[in-house]
Amino acid sequence: MEAHRALDSTTIDLSLTLFPWADFRRTKAGIKLHTQVDLRGPIPTCLHITGARQHDVRWLDELVFEPGAFYVIDHGYLDFKRLDLIARAGAFFVTRAKDNLRFSRLRSLPVPAAAGRSDQIGRPTLAQARAAFPSRLRRVGYFDAQTQRRLIFLTNQLEIPALTVALLYRLRWRIELFFRWIKGHLRIKHDYGTSPTAVKTQIWIAIAGYLMVAILHK
Repeated sequence: MEAHRALDSTTIDLSLTLFPWADFRRTKAGIKLHTQVDLRGPIPTCLHITGARQHDVRWLDELVFEPGAFYVIDHGYLDFKRLDLIARAGAFFVTRAKDNLRFSRLRSLPVPAAAGRSDQIGRPTLAQARAAFPSRLRRVGYFDAQTQRRLIFLTNQLEIPALTVALLYRLRWRIELFFRWIKGHLRIKHDYGTSPTAVKTQIWIAIAGYLMVAILHK
């Protein structure tokens, strides 16, 4: 069974007065929790804590991608040079397209009639994007009847059904459940110290608590 993982980050707000080293806005401080979650759990399999100013997509440069695994990522990670790292590792990504994506269709794949879907194989139109991602790219259109929105997904997996691509992306909400739990149970207290190490220690304690609860549920 292929591994299905979701990648995302969340910002944890801190007091600028107590934690001035973590400033990222004029009146706010914070740090960013970059997370990879196994969607079968959802269990975090990789976490990285940085300053809140770091852009999410830079984390992809540090990850080791598992061949054959699916990585479900938000369009904030849509960087063709980084997506090419996933493809070269023999892994697959599923992400949402940005509104300004330029895509050149090479051929269309059949989809069920009146399904509100489209399925196309092509490549990025712009020369810079095409150089960064030289492989074939798949664009899947999907109409979500519940929200009345048309969504466009991108993937380098050319064989699975178009509906499966959309359903894989839908699993991304599970990482939001992890973030919600962490923020609901995390209370950064200056009593433990105000250094970066003290803050990270409290975050890891909360994550350990989440893992124990997840293990008990299983």
